[in-house]
Amino acid sequence: MKTPTIYQKSVVLLVTSFLSCGAFAVDYTQLPQQEIRYEAQSMIDNVSIPWAMVQLPTGQLLVSDRNGELLLQSSDQQGIRIKGLPKIDVNGQGGLLDLALHPEFESNGWLYFTFSSSEGKGEGSHTALMRAKLDSKKAQLTELQLLYKGEGNSKKGQHYGSRIAFDNQGFVYFSIGDRGARDVNPQDLARDGGKIYRLHDDGRMPTDNPFVSQAGAKKAVWSYGHRNPQGMWFDQTTKQLWAHEHGPKGGDELNLIKPGLNYGWPVVSYGVNYSGTEFTDLTEKQGMENPVLQWTPSIAPSDMAYVNSDKYPQLKGKVLLASMKYSFLSALEIAQGKVVSQDKVFQGIGRVRSILQGHDGYIYIGIDGQGVKRLVIQAQ
Repeated sequence: MKTPTIYQKSVVLLVTSFLSCGAFAVDYTQLPQQEIRYEAQSMIDNVSIPWAMVQLPTGQLLVSDRNGELLLQSSDQQGIRIKGLPKIDVNGQGGLLDLALHPEFESNGWLYFTFSSSEGKGEGSHTALMRAKLDSKKAQLTELQLLYKGEGNSKKGQHYGSRIAFDNQGFVYFSIGDRGARDVNPQDLARDGGKIYRLHDDGRMPTDNPFVSQAGAKKAVWSYGHRNPQGMWFDQTTKQLWAHEHGPKGGDELNLIKPGLNYGWPVVSYGVNYSGTEFTDLTEKQGMENPVLQWTPSIAPSDMAYVNSDKYPQLKGKVLLASMKYSFLSALEIAQGKVVSQDKVFQGIGRVRSILQGHDGYIYIGIDGQGVKRLVIQAQ
């Protein structure tokens, strides 16, 4: 495929089509809209940037506020602040980030979370993965265990990532963005940042990770060449890991994540600098993975969640992905490793930061500045 010129590149990306390189290009303005009547019921109001949510076996929601607070749902919509968090460097895009329950949470009680940590060498901070036990009655975290901490602290406030996902074998995956070091971190396996990582659930290093035998490489790396992955989902049916990430100006991506592969950032990209100038003239390169889907203009994707609940017949079997920039959810139909269709739903709902389908079957969304809502479908 011939590399487009600057003019050609901008034109090619503003249409919805299958590209010869295999990436499905989407202009969000051309997406079909599916009308769904719904009510957004308030669950937790006192959260500013609801980065992530989990639902406990009790039915209560636990939500992370990027501003450094962990809140437990109460009866009056005012979340109870959980004590015992580690020191969190709240700065820029850093703070308290993702949450995940161990697949066997009911028996072992492990809560996993990512956050920006100033521990280690150098000024600033880097993304860390920790687990702890939650004492709901005392509103307290106990038995904190640091599982991984990115090395090479930075005072830059961008691109911490971060999402967490468990597979069907008990491995935990988590993402760290490039930390604003575009030309340094993502392509260097000896440096943290711009990577997706894989560990045993207790933090041990898997012996079959793709780079465990490579001298100097970070042994926890599962894939690399990422910009800022803020959505991740493991498909329990196909046993595949999916992640999306923010592009620069244009070129937000959805990727099918496989071990040891290079996803190209910043050598290849469908985006340009925020000023409009190019930093690469390549949209594909041998040895680097093409995205399954890319959005230009950028939609600023946040969380993603699979819907299998009978409460949402129009969405059942689809993956919801939020656009923070344009205030809608994208409903993706995925089959055989490809996106078959994409519709806009709940347009105008707000700047959705997080999505969860709870074990009660309801969809919960965290909206910046509005708190956590439960979506209830109304009769058509």
